[in-house]
Amino acid sequence: MTDYNALLGCGDYNRGLVIGVIDIPMGSSHKIEWDRTTGLFHLDRVDPRIFAKPVNYGFIPQTLDEDGDELDILCVTREPLPTGLVVRGRILGVLNFRDGDDMDYKIVAVPADDRDEGSRIRTIEDLGTRWQEQITHHFNHYKDLQPGTRAQVLGWGTPEEAARILGECSQRWQDRMGGGPQPRGPLLA
Repeated sequence: MTDYNALLGCGDYNRGLVIGVIDIPMGSSHKIEWDRTTGLFHLDRVDPRIFAKPVNYGFIPQTLDEDGDELDILCVTREPLPTGLVVRGRILGVLNFRDGDDMDYKIVAVPADDRDEGSRIRTIEDLGTRWQEQITHHFNHYKDLQPGTRAQVLGWGTPEEAARILGECSQRWQDRMGGGPQPRGPLLA
């Protein structure tokens, strides 16, 4: 059992860095979720293959989004990242997303030390228009076959907007969960 909220902070978002834990590898149609009460990853459901995740999907420790879950992270890499992997990322921006009645922001990041191509990527625009269109399409439609659900992409935000949202979600976690100082370690160096 791993309590990521006890072991990790959310990163140094004021310097553009974030810590994420991968739930769903890119290309997977398995809806995998981490349960903060047990520390286990579990298979919530199997989505239709046409709605496989187009990007690695996870959560940011010591944060709470408006929907009551940890803040989501979309980690852009060429290859899928395995479930449970901890990533130190550089913030590119935010996907403004509404899931039902709640905002469900998604911080977009690349690995902080990506010597292949990540060092050239500084903002969401660097990922290209086509990438943005594909992500927007996925999140606008991945719940289409689930009766009674609504999902809507409301646009993209800058790295500064992402840092502000991360700060709000970190404060919400501290207020609701009684969190103290963030853990420090090599991931934040």
